[in-house]
Amino acid sequence: MSLSQSNSLHLHPAIVGNSTIAGIFFNPDIDFGNDRFHNIGMKPASHPAALSNPRGRPREFDMDDALDKVIPLFCARGFHGASINDIAETMELTVGSIYKALKDKRGVFLAAIDRQLSVRQGALRQTIAAATSGRDKLRAALMFYAGVSNTGDDMQGCLIVSTTVELATFDEEIANRARDSLKRREVILNELLKLGETDGSIAAGSNNAATARLMLCLMQGLIIIGKAGRTRKELIAVVDAAMKILD
Repeated sequence: MSLSQSNSLHLHPAIVGNSTIAGIFFNPDIDFGNDRFHNIGMKPASHPAALSNPRGRPREFDMDDALDKVIPLFCARGFHGASINDIAETMELTVGSIYKALKDKRGVFLAAIDRQLSVRQGALRQTIAAATSGRDKLRAALMFYAGVSNTGDDMQGCLIVSTTVELATFDEEIANRARDSLKRREVILNELLKLGETDGSIAAGSNNAATARLMLCLMQGLIIIGKAGRTRKELIAVVDAAMKILD
């Protein structure tokens, strides 16, 4: 089932409070179990993958660990630029093991997308929860995406951004993943704008839907220019300029 067929994401109305996050998606007290992740189109954490062994004893490897290793390869080279041998070497698996676990190169790529989305979503929730007002949470979200392509070893960019450019036109399932991911980000931004209006940190009366899309475009652009080598100082200046439209 494609992500577009999964249950849609529903957020509770914003609740004002120093430690309260707008909506169930941001509530740090909520236990986000596997079922809830599945409901928003995210893959639950994987268990060790068992592979058949010619001698009869199954071999296991940690799927999340293997995918974490291959994500930077796909970010750097794209889907077409990474050969199956490159993938196997990076994941520290044999080609045969990859085919048994994930069927083919495309299966690895889809699993890598889901893994990156899951990890990033968890980190984003924590980042947003650490901020107080709706305005601060929104700025934190923008800075989070600026940082993922500009900071240290995590200068990976975003597979959704590269996927949309490289493959979405030719692969409906991948296109659905990209659309659903971008829609979730837009919903998050919209909820933060509403929270900011409620707590008074963002001026009321703006078109939240249009502003959320504007911030989404900015967010994706920050990922691209961050990966292209812009400094953190330059990215912070961009975010600060964007936040002024909320005054």
